[in-house]
Amino acid sequence: MTDVVVPQRLRTGDRVAVVAPSGRVQAERLEIGVERLKAWGLEVEVMPAVLAGHERFSYLAADDKARAEDLRAAWLDERFAAVFCARGGYGVQRMLEYVDFDELAAVPKWFIGFSDISALHEPLNARGLVTVHGPMAATVEQLGVPEGRERLCALLFEPESVTDLLAPVGARTVVDGVAEGRLRGGNLALLASSLGTPTYAAPAGVVVLEDVNEEAYRVDRLLTQLLRSGWFDKVTGVVVGDFSEAADPIDDVVHERLEPLGVPIVEGAAIGHEALNLAVPLGLPVRLDATAGTLTPLW
Repeated sequence: MTDVVVPQRLRTGDRVAVVAPSGRVQAERLEIGVERLKAWGLEVEVMPAVLAGHERFSYLAADDKARAEDLRAAWLDERFAAVFCARGGYGVQRMLEYVDFDELAAVPKWFIGFSDISALHEPLNARGLVTVHGPMAATVEQLGVPEGRERLCALLFEPESVTDLLAPVGARTVVDGVAEGRLRGGNLALLASSLGTPTYAAPAGVVVLEDVNEEAYRVDRLLTQLLRSGWFDKVTGVVVGDFSEAADPIDDVVHERLEPLGVPIVEGAAIGHEALNLAVPLGLPVRLDATAGTLTPLW
């Protein structure tokens, strides 16, 4: 089994980079977020392609090679202790062919993002690197919520201080029991769309799932695709986060699709696209106590 690699904790005065592997970034939102990071005592450098724009597609931060090169340059630059994504959106999968994940994983450093960024977490976690699924540099609403901001800061600066990844909100029991394993997962749609691609990596352990703008029938389709592919075959437990901006509740669909797995399951975790987005360390061994509604990081 691949060894678990936890990056060195951040310290006051560390320099971090901001990259935009995905959607177009609004300068004013990024400026607010950068100031939040500076308030932690970090020096922040925004990479060149973050605000470049794409000449044809307004939904992309920059062209694919430029976004990939920003990521590589920031990651391999020894001046940077961490790499923050600016935002999600769409675009990561377009640039994956230009990313050498063995090269990146050989230089452990904190990598932070969620949503579309799940397509980057997946291959990095598969190589043993622990990454952070959490608020990004331009997700200003999330960085503005004290509980979410403090969780992200604690994971990066004092990781051992975080003892329950679901606190302070907790979670509701769907199937009780206790499960252990490395925490994997992220955005449901991105995980499903990686099936059959070179960066696909099936999880073995506890998974967290979240999404936004996916109606119940589409969540059904995505879960069914993962189930039929064998994606859940080695999953030991499931944490269901927020499924935001859906017209109909998705609880029934999730229960009907996932309860037959017979593994411990909780729902209602504050992980995803809501204002409170609790950062969690993907790739790290955890213990899910679905009966108590706790998720303990095993540092």
